[in-house]
Amino acid sequence: MSSSSSPAEPGAAALDVDRALLAALARDGRASYTDLAERVGLSVSAVHQRVRRLEQRGLITGYRASVDARKLGLGMTAFVSITPLDLAEADDAPAKLAHLDAIEACHSVAGVESYLLKVRVASPEALEALLREIRATANVNTRTTVVLSTFYEDRPPL
Repeated sequence: MSSSSSPAEPGAAALDVDRALLAALARDGRASYTDLAERVGLSVSAVHQRVRRLEQRGLITGYRASVDARKLGLGMTAFVSITPLDLAEADDAPAKLAHLDAIEACHSVAGVESYLLKVRVASPEALEALLREIRATANVNTRTTVVLSTFYEDRPPL
């Protein structure tokens, strides 16, 4: 978002309002238009119109519920780095692993490993079974880091 102002671009004040709306919605996707209007000092209809424009421009890509994995019985989080066993094979690990619900995220990374997976499971035994399945399914080596505690995650980028 540029801070220059021209007829084709919103002004700095408009960008500040948009950023405030994005930050508020990133923290609470269920915030009402009335609440948002109070936070940014605009009318409800103006906020509704701005949010709709932010959605159309692709700055807001969706709304979701945050789920407590621990309360679902998935109290163990780990990061699993994967490296192909055979570099001559197709690099299709993300597609091969997409069906595994325990994998919460898959990131392509620079460095020795090819991908970094964030996984959530119920127990060390479940993690061990998942690692076996990842290795067999994608023909990869794994390196695992178990999370002991999480101080914050899923923080909005604003």
